[in-house]
Amino acid sequence: MTLDEIETLLNHDSGMKGLCGVSDMREVHQLANIGDEQARLAIEMYCYRICKYIGAYCAILGRLDALVFTGGIGENDPLVRQLICDKLSIFGVSLKQQKNSPGETDIIDISDNNSAVAVLVIPANEELEIARQAVSTVRKNGAI
Repeated sequence: MTLDEIETLLNHDSGMKGLCGVSDMREVHQLANIGDEQARLAIEMYCYRICKYIGAYCAILGRLDALVFTGGIGENDPLVRQLICDKLSIFGVSLKQQKNSPGETDIIDISDNNSAVAVLVIPANEELEIARQAVSTVRKNGAI
């Protein structure tokens, strides 16, 4: 392989795409739902890796105060949230199934009453944050 081919393989054709042929989580779920074992494995590996990082941060920080799901997958994928919370139950994470549904547009607490950790779904609003940062920068420079 050439260096360009290796770079394409590592940066574009690995991960989920390497496991099941697609990289969009919605498509991965569609494949898993029709019985594709590689897609199911891709979802499990995705959640495993997230849990591995959270566990490492818990060890460094000494505690877990809250678990926040945001962004495309975090906001819209109840199965991923469930799998992650199940794996993190050792830290007291527990979610309420009835609240763990897709499509919420507000901040929602999906923690079970017995959860030692707040589990939240917070919609991302990148445009608002960009606007706030732009206004802050302009104010610092005396233009407003």
